[in-house]
Amino acid sequence: MTQPSATHVVRPADERNRYEILVDGKPAGFTEYRDHGTQRVFFHTVVDEEYAGQGLASVLVREALTDVRATGRRIVPICPYVAKFLTKHDDFTDITDPVTPEVRHWLKAELG
Repeated sequence: MTQPSATHVVRPADERNRYEILVDGKPAGFTEYRDHGTQRVFFHTVVDEEYAGQGLASVLVREALTDVRATGRRIVPICPYVAKFLTKHDDFTDITDPVTPEVRHWLKAELG
């Protein structure tokens, strides 16, 4: 007998500057960002260990980037996972800005 597959939901949590993924209503991971003008600078993505290997990080990042497109912002992929995702999914190239030393410096100051 097979188990029914888990349902997942990605939701923005703007008050926490991140997108969260829930599996069957339980938090399973997030991708964090800070807004810099028209840019949404992604700097950290994590999926809880108990959900590893299920492709949730990819689902989370795809839905987050789709939301960024809908809001008219641009993406800056400082987060290594987001950057790697973008190398394999060129459908976000048109809204992706390069990571520059200036953006890195700004983010460091922003995060304190």
